Amino acid sequence: MATVAILASLAFIGWLIYWALKRKPFKAHHITYGVAVVTGIFTYAFFLSMDMPQLLKIMVSIFLGIVLIFLAALLQRRRQPDKP
Repeated sequence: MATVAILASLAFIGWLIYWALKRKPFKAHHITYGVAVVTGIFTYAFFLSMDMPQLLKIMVSIFLGIVLIFLAALLQRRRQPDKP
């Protein structure tokens, strides 16, 4: 797991250096995209190192969070007054 995380971090730093050497300006969405990719790799490596019962608990809690966020957005849309 640590190897994947270290390689992902080094790849992100290498990508930033490559982008800078091309003399292109950094935009906020480039940095955000890179951080999101590295975070996804860290998360994937973390899930691979877990035992199955704990993984199922986390997946159920993620699914429950998605359902609750969807319900909150639905209720918020229903309570907003219609715009002309």
